[in-house]
Amino acid sequence: MPATVIAERLEWSGSITWFRENVRRLRPEHRPVDPADRLSWAAGDAAQCDLWFPPRKIPLEDGTAVLLPVLVIVAAHSRFVTARMIPTRKTEDLLLGSWELIQQLGAVPRRLIWDNEPGIGQKGRLAQGVAAFAGTLAAKVVQLRPFDPESKGIVERRNGWFETSFMPGRAFASPADFNAQLADWLENANGRVVRTIKARPVDLIEHDRSRMLPLPPIPLQLGWRERVRLGRDYYVRLDASDYSVDPQAIGRIVDVTADLDRVRVRMDGRVVADHARVWARGSIVTDPAHVETARRLRQQFQQPRPAVVGDDLTRDLADYDRAFGIEGVA
Repeated sequence: MPATVIAERLEWSGSITWFRENVRRLRPEHRPVDPADRLSWAAGDAAQCDLWFPPRKIPLEDGTAVLLPVLVIVAAHSRFVTARMIPTRKTEDLLLGSWELIQQLGAVPRRLIWDNEPGIGQKGRLAQGVAAFAGTLAAKVVQLRPFDPESKGIVERRNGWFETSFMPGRAFASPADFNAQLADWLENANGRVVRTIKARPVDLIEHDRSRMLPLPPIPLQLGWRERVRLGRDYYVRLDASDYSVDPQAIGRIVDVTADLDRVRVRMDGRVVADHARVWARGSIVTDPAHVETARRLRQQFQQPRPAVVGDDLTRDLADYDRAFGIEGVA
């Protein structure tokens, strides 16, 4: 309740500044108590996951610069850190990034701890595809309740560490350049002694990994997936950008798939487009070979078809006569 409202209810007629200062001094004594436990993390049990937004815009393909998310996963027992920049906060990219970082860990933590990130799920309900992802890994996705920062404090502190130790003095030419510099830095960072555990994450990760679950033996079907009928302009749209497709597939059903790096289009299992994925929204990606094929097909379509002559014409007249009972004309 604001101090001014309290003063009004008490019919206070003195100095409002004095009243505000004393209300501010008394509030902590009447605030509800929220104890914070000292948490311990068993080997192989959990990994804390979060998105960190570097306070610097990254140049993209179209010349613009934007703030992009960095997915961070920290093995809670060993404090081993993995991270990489991803194009969006959407579920498809979060799962692709998570799978890549879990493979870097070399095993699957039994619990993946998240806050209420919309791409993972909110209010106790997982986003579409997240439950299947966790089921394939045989892991459990844990969504924290609001006002529970301690349960994800390890990864939160790593995010702050990135801003104070990794970012200063650096420049980035692209998301790929950012990821390359971050990977080099993390190799050294995981070799430093962590004060709270008095050990280096690189020395503890093997024990942590030994208690985790094995990686699934089959490849995971992750990423962007869509089935569409290719229109006359022979482009497909993925995450607000357009990619050209072989025009010979116009009018046919094609399957569009994408991961963090590539966009591929298949027709009847055959690849009819393969592009590097662009991170700039609203981009148009064109393969010159597709443009040349479209030009050739357009010329063929515009040429008049030759008239039917000779044997074909005779055969057509004979069929006509038989249909109407006329004898001996052909």
